[in-house]
Amino acid sequence: MSKKYLAESVGTFALSFIVIAALAAGATVPLVVPVIAALTLGLFVYTIGLVSGCHINPAVTLGLVSVKRLTIKEATYYIIAQIFGAAMAIVAAKFFSLELQTPAVGVFDLHLFVAEALGTAIFTFGIAAVVKEKVPASMSGVVVGGSLLLGILFSSLAGASGILNPAVAFALNSVTLVYMLAPIVGSIVGFQLSYYLSK
Repeated sequence: MSKKYLAESVGTFALSFIVIAALAAGATVPLVVPVIAALTLGLFVYTIGLVSGCHINPAVTLGLVSVKRLTIKEATYYIIAQIFGAAMAIVAAKFFSLELQTPAVGVFDLHLFVAEALGTAIFTFGIAAVVKEKVPASMSGVVVGGSLLLGILFSSLAGASGILNPAVAFALNSVTLVYMLAPIVGSIVGFQLSYYLSK
């Protein structure tokens, strides 16, 4: 396995597991889970960013495809690695007897879909600034982690769960249109908008 795909698996595992663990521990204070997720992502930007780019999110990977930073073939390998990492987080959660806290889902809800998409657009708008090197390298983790935090809060305040990551949604057993497709749509919008404004 290429180092970059291994890095993506490790990063996605860590992010997925920490979200599962925080929810299982009863992290009901509104900011706890978003802050933990943002800190985790920010850390991995610094530790694996130079190896794989630290997507650890299929929506981010596909957003990068939309601005021609990755090919479909490369993205496919990235996504397989990310889903594998999320699957390993499920295994680890079961090993440690952590109860999965699945976000409430049901029939398709347009409001939740838009909330998740807009939250992800905010998140990836910030990532695009890092990708385009508009942000000092020393601040990349802060900007990406901060963008995730802001995106999660936006989505959550609009009534959705603020997952913004299909791999984490998979780990949380939330395989629905809202939590799988909306982040992809939002990611493409965020990257495209950022690139359009920078032309």
